[in-house]
Amino acid sequence: LRSSDWLPRSLRQNMRKIEAAMSALQQKLGHPPNESEVAKLLKLSLADYQDMLGDGGGHQLVYYEDFHDNEGSDNFLDRYAVDDADPLKSLMEGDFRQAVIDSIDALPPREKMLMGLYYEEEMNLKEIGAVMGVSESRVSQLHTQAVARMRATLREQAWTGPA
Repeated sequence: LRSSDWLPRSLRQNMRKIEAAMSALQQKLGHPPNESEVAKLLKLSLADYQDMLGDGGGHQLVYYEDFHDNEGSDNFLDRYAVDDADPLKSLMEGDFRQAVIDSIDALPPREKMLMGLYYEEEMNLKEIGAVMGVSESRVSQLHTQAVARMRATLREQAWTGPA
């Protein structure tokens, strides 16, 4: 699986830094942080933060590392998939599905709308950009940020691996 992962480790590490910053700010502020708050915590300019989001396009909700813990503790599937021939089916029929729904509900309205347009309406980035009045690359950045927020929320609920 690791060899088929197209996202370089350095980019994945950057995305994990963003997730950790979002999680820390969410706890501190009591609301989803905006881009400038995350950029400030990461000691980045807003433009550099947005570039980092752009680089992380295609960022995943669940990583290979979430399934394989190097520290010898139970891995993701050991913790959450019932003994089943189809572990993904087991996850999607269980609490993980509801946790993903809850993490989407916790997104800021603009990101929630983007996720609905992309995954429910199956619109492409260009179409979403036209609806939202932003560029295709900005839609990609917002999507990456939404996935990072969802991962941070899921991590707080122990559904994904450490940042």
